[in-house]
Amino acid sequence: MTNVVVIGSQWGDEGKGKIVDWLSERADIVVRFQGGHNAGHTLVIDGTSYKLSLLPSGVVRPGKMAVIGNGVVIDPHALCAEIDKLAGQGVTITPDNLRIADNATLILSLHRELDGIREDAAANSNGGIKIGTTRRGIGPAYEDKVGRRAIRVMDLADLETLSAKVERLLTHHNALRRGLGEQEISHETIMQELTSVADRVLPFRDTVWLMLDKERRSGARILFEGAQGSLLDIDHGTYPYVTSSNTVAGQAAAGSGMGPGALGYILGITKAYTTRVGEGPFPTELTDEIGQFLGEKGREFGTVTGRKRRCGWFDAALVRQSVATNGITGIALTKLDVLDGLDELKICVGYTLDGQEIDHLPASQGQQARVVPKYITLEGWKESTVGARKWADLPAQAIKYVRQVEELIGAPVALLSTSPEREDTILVTDPFED
Repeated sequence: MTNVVVIGSQWGDEGKGKIVDWLSERADIVVRFQGGHNAGHTLVIDGTSYKLSLLPSGVVRPGKMAVIGNGVVIDPHALCAEIDKLAGQGVTITPDNLRIADNATLILSLHRELDGIREDAAANSNGGIKIGTTRRGIGPAYEDKVGRRAIRVMDLADLETLSAKVERLLTHHNALRRGLGEQEISHETIMQELTSVADRVLPFRDTVWLMLDKERRSGARILFEGAQGSLLDIDHGTYPYVTSSNTVAGQAAAGSGMGPGALGYILGITKAYTTRVGEGPFPTELTDEIGQFLGEKGREFGTVTGRKRRCGWFDAALVRQSVATNGITGIALTKLDVLDGLDELKICVGYTLDGQEIDHLPASQGQQARVVPKYITLEGWKESTVGARKWADLPAQAIKYVRQVEELIGAPVALLSTSPEREDTILVTDPFED
């Protein structure tokens, strides 16, 4: 028996929600291990769409345990709002199907405000770098975690200790706000903000690492659900245009409290073309009618923000990097059907940098901006792949495209998705196979 880690192999938005939901039927526990409510998943189940941003995908499946690990930063008000929204769709969330790590960091209003202040300042400054954050306080919350001044879930249960910790937190933040020309925040404001949600959040808290260890030893199948994509990793992504956490598969261990040996199969979700939200380098970006075609047909708008995604050809060099940094066992190739109808398709196999050929995207921001993609061209297909559930349903040229992707990235296709519907999936290798 193996556990499975699901991660995005590009810049996020690869269709992880559907794949996680598809796999969750075979899992007992679904764990979120990093990020916050800046990442969105859309699940379509029996014609009903569920939009999740913080809760693990397993919460919409009866009999499954959903877990938010210590690597996640949690906005308690956003958490309660998401629970209430799902209740309106008939999904009941209780401590019987949701556990939250007691050592997970909380996002406060001051984090959201700081996030917005910085983005606005960067946008209005000639030398500023506008990252394109969702302004939800994710980055500032992680900063406080690393700075050892964060408020954590467990602190809500001890008001005397909480008061002292808030005082320490505000010593830092109010000094920062004064420097930015912003009004200071009172101790009472933050205490009220936290105490107002404590009774709703605390029933879900648990010593998650201990619970997961016991469940693993008893034979439970655990599915680790990543957010964003590997190319947004704080260390291995296109820095500084990245998220504030490690998004690679190794974080599933650190962000849940389980040892690396318990992770098992690493499944990289990979879109059949490439998209990106926000700022940052994008070597294969298409700003022509083909890019518009991909965006419209693929419905490329963010689940959380509604922002339009930038679209481009499949970049095998980037995904090859993700295969290496994550130790990807196999990929789930999604949105193949979006490519239906194109006369020809291009795949980036490497780059040219200042006249030299290279096979990976360099870490330097300046060099990333100067790389020129090297393409191979494949014949497209006119037949529809929508809803295909076996290889025989695919056009010959579509199969050729998939095989070329496998060869170029150095990893096999384990699943192939041909529509947002969960049943429209071709299973090649079962990641949960004993």
